[in-house]
Amino acid sequence: MRDTLADRIEDSRDDLIALTQDLIRIPTLNPPGAFYREICDYLSRRLSAHGFACELLRAEGAPGDSDRHPRWNLVARREGTRPGDCVHFNSHTDVVEVGHGWTRDPFAATLEGDRIYGRGACDMKGGLAASIIAAEAFIVEHPDFAGAIEISGTADEESGGYGGVAWLAERGYFSPQRVQHVIIPEPLNKDRICIGHRGGWWAEIETRGEIAHGSMPFLGDCAIRHMGAVIDTFERHLFPALAARVTQMPVTPEGARHATLNLNSVHGGESEEPGYTGLPAPCVPDSCRMIIDRRILIEEQYDDVRAEVIALLDDLKARRPNFDYAIRDLNRIDPSQTPQDAPVVTTVHQAIRDVLGRDPAYIASPGSYDQKHIDRIGKLKNCIAYGPGILELAHKPDEWVSVRDMLDSAQVMARSLQALLLP
Repeated sequence: MRDTLADRIEDSRDDLIALTQDLIRIPTLNPPGAFYREICDYLSRRLSAHGFACELLRAEGAPGDSDRHPRWNLVARREGTRPGDCVHFNSHTDVVEVGHGWTRDPFAATLEGDRIYGRGACDMKGGLAASIIAAEAFIVEHPDFAGAIEISGTADEESGGYGGVAWLAERGYFSPQRVQHVIIPEPLNKDRICIGHRGGWWAEIETRGEIAHGSMPFLGDCAIRHMGAVIDTFERHLFPALAARVTQMPVTPEGARHATLNLNSVHGGESEEPGYTGLPAPCVPDSCRMIIDRRILIEEQYDDVRAEVIALLDDLKARRPNFDYAIRDLNRIDPSQTPQDAPVVTTVHQAIRDVLGRDPAYIASPGSYDQKHIDRIGKLKNCIAYGPGILELAHKPDEWVSVRDMLDSAQVMARSLQALLLP
């Protein structure tokens, strides 16, 4: 379905490409949290020129914030001509480490045919660019719109969002009194609407032993062997139990519809200093630490998830000689799900049907994104993730985003603004 707004977006193709390339070329790597101020300044200049009032906000006191790597966020707001709802497009500006295996410069933002390559192209600077093009085209086409449009570029989503959306939500930026509809342009395919995500619990388990000379291990107590018993217990009891649990949420891929546990890392014994070239000391390790990542289904309760692990550890403590452990919570994420009849869901559904000629699929994410903070802290349920890009390309070498997909997603976003903000 074409109209003058659609034509305006199509005519913005070159601008969309240039905008996406500019964003990719700002290497906002997290960690450590580099160039956050630079990308916020860039976005502020761009959006101010289109009538947005821009706030640059440093998340002082948030995890990761420091004078060397301050956590800067941008919130831009364009008021309409009369009262009405506020539609907010939220994109994170940080990208993950480059990693190995690239065949292109990860920050050159090379255009090859329909694809723009670069770290963050898919996740999620392409989505941010598409939302800006959609909002700018809508404002030019409908300057008399009601309500308000907000666009935010926020920090640290890749490390939990605590220096970005969580910090803003704690200060009322995502309260239902200020914002009524939120679209997060994460790369979840242009013909799918993501209505939520699983939850998660990260924890560190430490097993303890007694140090002794490595030639006489019988005089000590090996903490790594105790951790081996923990892993064996998980293999025999916990993993089968999790595999038997299936959620009714439309989580993709299929394997993520089950409850899952990942053993993120295991560290035992003393670590050597970087650059040390000698042999390690012959010691029985008296400590071993393991990080676990337990993904929680919406049908599960956090307290039950945690208690299940502790019960297995306590049972092991009762049966295994000299076994002792400590557990430390690292992070908690509650599952989030927006109802399929929520206004933002039905509006974007119709826009996808109009633009692409087919009904979208509803999905839920296996991992979390910043909807968790908008839901839990902001108390705003009317939130979805919708944007261009293929999720499986995120964090991969030679990450790319399709120009055609960005244009189609911008059409969907602009048509959604028409439905929500025109009288």
